[in-house]
Amino acid sequence: MDVDGDPVIDAEAAADAEAAAAASSSTAGTKRRSATAPIAAAPAAAASTDANDTTTEPPAKKVDAVPASVAAAVLVTSTSLAGTHPVVVGPEFNRDQTLYSLLDAYATIGYQGTSFARGVDIVNQMRAWRLSDEPDSDAEDDNNPTDAHERANTKCKVFLGYTSNLVSSGIREVIRYLVEHKMVDVVVTTAGGIEEDFIKCLADTYVGDFALRGADLRKKGLNRIGNLLVPNDNYCKFEDWVMPILDECLEMQIRDGIVWTPSKLIAHLGSKINHPSSIYYWASQNNIPVYCPALTDGSLGDMLYFHSFRNPGLVLDLVQDIKSINDQAVFAKRTGMVILGGGVVKHHICNANLMARLPDYAVFINTGQEFDGSDAGARPDEAVSWGKIKMDAQAAKIYADASLVFPLLVAQTWAKDGPRRG
Repeated sequence: MDVDGDPVIDAEAAADAEAAAAASSSTAGTKRRSATAPIAAAPAAAASTDANDTTTEPPAKKVDAVPASVAAAVLVTSTSLAGTHPVVVGPEFNRDQTLYSLLDAYATIGYQGTSFARGVDIVNQMRAWRLSDEPDSDAEDDNNPTDAHERANTKCKVFLGYTSNLVSSGIREVIRYLVEHKMVDVVVTTAGGIEEDFIKCLADTYVGDFALRGADLRKKGLNRIGNLLVPNDNYCKFEDWVMPILDECLEMQIRDGIVWTPSKLIAHLGSKINHPSSIYYWASQNNIPVYCPALTDGSLGDMLYFHSFRNPGLVLDLVQDIKSINDQAVFAKRTGMVILGGGVVKHHICNANLMARLPDYAVFINTGQEFDGSDAGARPDEAVSWGKIKMDAQAAKIYADASLVFPLLVAQTWAKDGPRRG
């Protein structure tokens, strides 16, 4: 300010302020224009660094070889498998194939084809074994005969187990063939596996479809087992047939003091059905024991329940049967087991063999998976941990539907050189 209080204006500062305002106005105009007007490309020199800046990107280094760390991770040297492992190869259909040559080729297909071939090999091993194959001991006892003829004729005892649905299906005829010709020694099944065999001697089961609606079938008196159909009348015929036999069993129990067990009842029913298509007719004829620890869990159980009202008193002793099946394993020289499906059938056979620290051979066929801890899904190695299969046993599990696989397995083993009837 001057002495009068008026502001003093610096001419140079005023000029600078005016120039700044003009520049600001020009910049604002440029921003407004940028929305509609293109921006001219900058000169090439402007895009580069200062002309005096000599800094440049280094050239990429040329690599003449894969880095050692990469080679170590990817290019691992292989151990040779030639001569120790079969080569993967399937059947050659440019050449004529028989059923047997086709099934022989399964061994090198891989996956469950190879598991199937392994099962065939194990079954053939259990069929071929004789006590004379083992070193003879100087000491003779009931478990170690020294007579050469007896040793040559002492075979592996074969336990066959299967679930009821397989008897409902056409696998029944495959099982009947084995029992008819004494190719197995002990049978274990469920209640349905007993009654369905007898029912098929009285009336037919039919092929249907998995998609048939339950409500529609119920109105028609048709029972569905997967894609099979069983008329409800079949069970009525079974009741008419079995009730008089149960009366007879009760009479024999009272009069003769017979202590009935599930296996004795099954043998008696087998003799009464007197039908060559029946599994248990042949089991009765050939003295092959059939065990059913869950005999009441099915139509036969219903019949026993109904019978307890009309003529009460019939008793079935389970304790005799558990002793009997365990003794089958305990007094065997060697055992093998072929088990179709799981549940009580699979465990009952395995547990009996635990008593004798056997078997030497095991083939499981089922679709069960082990992730849920089920006995059906368990692989043979789990049974080894329980002592139900020997640590050095020949064992295999085939993950497959038995209705597909079991006829092929029998064709390639027992039936390949087996007897024929009619």
